[in-house]
Amino acid sequence: MNSRTILLTTAAVCFLLIAVALYLQHVVDLLPCPLCVIQRYLFLAIAIGCLVGAFGRNPKIGAGIGLAAGLGGLGVVGKHLYVLAHPGFSCGIDPYETFLNKLPSATYLPWIFQADGLCENATEGFLGLSIPQWSAIWFVILTATMVWVLVRRQR
Repeated sequence: MNSRTILLTTAAVCFLLIAVALYLQHVVDLLPCPLCVIQRYLFLAIAIGCLVGAFGRNPKIGAGIGLAAGLGGLGVVGKHLYVLAHPGFSCGIDPYETFLNKLPSATYLPWIFQADGLCENATEGFLGLSIPQWSAIWFVILTATMVWVLVRRQR
């Protein structure tokens, strides 16, 4: 498999993960918290990095962008898992939410980027794992994929 195919597949996975998040928000009625919205931005950043790499001259530049976003995602989802593990530690209506909801993307696309939920309420599960746990698994997979694209010989 060449780097372009890997990057395009990774971008498609990221867009699919955002679609799943929108399904959970609009069909299942799980409101996204500030950390969930930041994770959406980071999945989107990985996808954009992958598209830059797939259609640009040097796939490693896009993989580098994706790697940076993936590492950021691991940090954010780590904090989210910490919040879930420590129930008294909240990130509800706080500076994150205020800042995120004033960004132009949240103003013009609130159905995607507006944070309305509480982080400690993200305990709904699927196949025995909470949504942040699934997010962590995907950030690990996507970050590892970006590392692999960066260290392998370019084709």
